[in-house]
Amino acid sequence: MTTLFIRYPSRASIDSGAAQACPFALVGDGGNLLQQGTSPLGNLSDMVASARRVTLLLAASDVTLLRVKAPPLSSAKLKAALPALVEEHVLGDPDDCVLAASAADDEGMRTVAVVQRAWLEVLVKALVAQGAHAVSAVPSQLALPFQPGAVSAALVPGDAGYDVVMRQSQFEGLGMTLPAQPQTALQTLRALAGEQPLTLYVSAAQKTQFAPLAAEIPHLTLEEDHWAHWIAAARGAGLDLASGIANSDASARAWQRWRWPLRIGVLALLVNVVGLNIEWFRLKGEAKAVGQSMVQTFKSVYPNEPLVAAPQDQMRRNIRLAKANSGEAGGDEFVTLSAAFGEALGVLPRKDIIANLEYKDHALLVKVKPNTVDASAVQLLREALAGRKLEMQEPTPGAWRIAPVAAGAKS
Repeated sequence: MTTLFIRYPSRASIDSGAAQACPFALVGDGGNLLQQGTSPLGNLSDMVASARRVTLLLAASDVTLLRVKAPPLSSAKLKAALPALVEEHVLGDPDDCVLAASAADDEGMRTVAVVQRAWLEVLVKALVAQGAHAVSAVPSQLALPFQPGAVSAALVPGDAGYDVVMRQSQFEGLGMTLPAQPQTALQTLRALAGEQPLTLYVSAAQKTQFAPLAAEIPHLTLEEDHWAHWIAAARGAGLDLASGIANSDASARAWQRWRWPLRIGVLALLVNVVGLNIEWFRLKGEAKAVGQSMVQTFKSVYPNEPLVAAPQDQMRRNIRLAKANSGEAGGDEFVTLSAAFGEALGVLPRKDIIANLEYKDHALLVKVKPNTVDASAVQLLREALAGRKLEMQEPTPGAWRIAPVAAGAKS
């Protein structure tokens, strides 16, 4: 997963009619720089669509940072209160602006970023139209390294001059456009920084040009500009101006991508549900037909006997009673089981092992006297019973349950 960072030029440069060349950097989740360069925004469609997130670094001159005091409010109430909090600091209607507030500090002060809504909406929607999955917009002044007790600044060459980016504290910064005059630009930055040390980030070519001039200005340090510090600072900026604009459009595009797969999934589910119901009704009809056939068979055999249970159970009981009346004992009757068990006991050296004998649920329940049989004797008895198609279970030590072998079971 990757993030595409784009430093968008100031509106002053765009209004001048020059090509909108945007420095960009494609970064992996681990912070490793995968690709960088400069290109018009319209030529970045492939990168925009492939990146997990697009982060716009808005020109500092296009974003105003205000420090306001706000009472403790929930996110929803703070969003509703922001226009009133910044009204006296903004020229025009606050509703025409996008507002984003930082977390409150110990004194209850918040930084509110203000940018023109119509301009930012066009920019964000253009990225969404290119396939951006998620868009965030961060003021460039908060994407400079933060050095407590010092000021960070950058001079970005543009068609309208130098785009100045300055960060004065964690949530304070400014931006402006200055004429392309190195000496004047350095003196202006020095004056804006006051008495605090100033670190100025410039390109390698600019550093060579500015070095002799910077040597004459006190407390001014030149550093080579690179993407690493912009990326690190942007990730911890704590402000996202695009949160109220990009989410709805990106969500709509995400829904459009999933619309047909979801429709196909719902259709497949509907087909399966209908098929299962049809099969259930078919099986229910077959079961009803089989039940009626069994009832008719029972009534044909026993026309004068009322049906008080399931036909197969009542017929099984009648057959068992008929066998008993004719002198034929069933395999699970007490007489049959006890006789077979007595015969099987003949394989044991001792016959006086039975403490209690009970017949229950078509099985013999035998309790054995303690210390009268060992494991080998139990195995001999089990084999003898198996030869008579009986099985012996031992639910608890010394307690046997003897019953006919179930149909289909191996003896």
